[in-house]
Amino acid sequence: MIEFPKPDLDQFFRTFAITTFAVSKDESRLIFSSNLNGKHNLWAIDFPNQFPYLFAQVDQACNFIKIDGENQMVLSGFDNDGDENYQIYALPLDGGKRQPFIGGEKDQKFFFADQSASGKNIYYVTSKDNPQFLNIHQYNLETEQDKIIYKGESAASYLQSVSPDEESFVTTRMLANTYQLSYAHVNDEEILLTPSKEDVHTSSNAVYVDNSTIYFLTNYGEEFSYIASFDLLTKTFEPVLKIETENVTELKWNKQQATFYFVTEKGVTDHLYSLKLGEQRANRIDSPTDVIEKLVVSESGNLYLMGRSATIPTNIYRKVVGKTFERITNNLVLGVTSEQMVEPEVVTYKSFDNMEIEALLFRAKPEVSNGHTIFWPHGGPQSAERKWFRAMFQCFLNRGYTIFAPNFRGSTGYGATFTTLVEGDWGHGPRLDCVHGIEWLFDQGITERDKLFVVGGSYGGYMTLLLAGRHPEYFKAVVDIFGVSNLFTFINSVPDHWKPIMNRWVGDPVKDKERLETDSPTTYLDSMVKPMLVIQGANDPRVVKEESDQIVAALKENGTSVDYLVLDDEGHGFSKKENEIKVYEKMIEFLGEFL
Repeated sequence: MIEFPKPDLDQFFRTFAITTFAVSKDESRLIFSSNLNGKHNLWAIDFPNQFPYLFAQVDQACNFIKIDGENQMVLSGFDNDGDENYQIYALPLDGGKRQPFIGGEKDQKFFFADQSASGKNIYYVTSKDNPQFLNIHQYNLETEQDKIIYKGESAASYLQSVSPDEESFVTTRMLANTYQLSYAHVNDEEILLTPSKEDVHTSSNAVYVDNSTIYFLTNYGEEFSYIASFDLLTKTFEPVLKIETENVTELKWNKQQATFYFVTEKGVTDHLYSLKLGEQRANRIDSPTDVIEKLVVSESGNLYLMGRSATIPTNIYRKVVGKTFERITNNLVLGVTSEQMVEPEVVTYKSFDNMEIEALLFRAKPEVSNGHTIFWPHGGPQSAERKWFRAMFQCFLNRGYTIFAPNFRGSTGYGATFTTLVEGDWGHGPRLDCVHGIEWLFDQGITERDKLFVVGGSYGGYMTLLLAGRHPEYFKAVVDIFGVSNLFTFINSVPDHWKPIMNRWVGDPVKDKERLETDSPTTYLDSMVKPMLVIQGANDPRVVKEESDQIVAALKENGTSVDYLVLDDEGHGFSKKENEIKVYEKMIEFLGEFL
């Protein structure tokens, strides 16, 4: 009998990413962005067939797809090798070569926002002429007239929705990740949708059910976001539906059915619901995935969902009215079943101030365990580690590493207060949450004190560096993936439209100088003595290459063993399959030296 070897790294990373999708009005075609052939391109499926074909060869990341309601063209946004300067392109309705449509200089950003009900106007947001606060434009497809309808001031502003008669629209003013104010604009009047702008809260996902009635999501006065409405005629705000301890994150409206569909976040998983207009009770819909990343509702009422679970990569699913979800794409791990992978345990532990922290624990199977654990602080920081597939996790689990991923204070999904706790405190409370998570691992006998690694990316890379500098005794080796190394240089180097929120999010370089020094990894270079691998995208606009350059140079000068891998054609992530595989092969090799 032939014995086959255990799955290798390449098998786990031959899964492909799906980043966004769109469905034509008649539901005959689905277009999605994926690195199915190694780089991100547009692919299409023509129903009833479900075999994908190449729709547009672009080799760049895509941030939206819009199939024109008038069936004239397809619009899509692409950046350049991870620089996140997305510009808007047009493609023929049946695919082919992209053509520049709405764009400018290579360092300017153009974000598609909406298309009018008539199909005649396109609305978009751009950094052109207003890099910090952004402007909102209307472009007429018939006359090709382009005009500014709103100029951002004091904070980055984004367009949420336009009324069916195009007489009003809703914008969101981004004061912080946890402080977002929504305004309706009617003629020259600006109307706040929530009762007060003084109370810190968020509002988003506005949809018009008619020309004067807006439904949207907000956590005004509450810990968790809920559905609310605003009447433009009476200027009345009203809470509509709250789901206890669940955070509503996405709201869709189906006019034909007079029904809302919405997604909620509860800790590490998502739920899906429907709500008839005028009713007060939502109906739970069984979701095919633990995490829902995008929901599209067709005019017919059919649902299209993009999501993933811990042991199932990202796929697109369809639910025809009256039936259950069916999987449209077939994105799997090559030669590895879900049963052969590891489902995480959801655990909790007490932190330094008795606050309860939820975490995901992926235990390596006993037959492959190497006795070592990877401590994974997630990115964001106002994000969370969730029950979603990570090829890296399942690959490392297959090689015997247990993985522990805490949702420290500042994480989303646990209430507004919890999420705000990282603002102005990047390196104290969240760090101590991590330290207590590590001690919990030891106390529970999950790992031994001399068999722990720390690996993280983005904010997780920052926390990795900070832990390596302030608590080096815990770790055998360290992997930092595009992590912030110095809070002062980070504040000055972020994209322009981030800068208005930096004082609240991270701190003021003058007023908070002492705290920012205390919380910067570069303050602890002398104690950063454990071997380190640093990975960086050369075009990263969020955590620029200089953040990694400076920590690597300083550590090498101190005599610390540092391996540095720079990807010249990547940004804040790995969009190209060959680069992704290169990175994780390097990580497997690096950590393997310390087993």
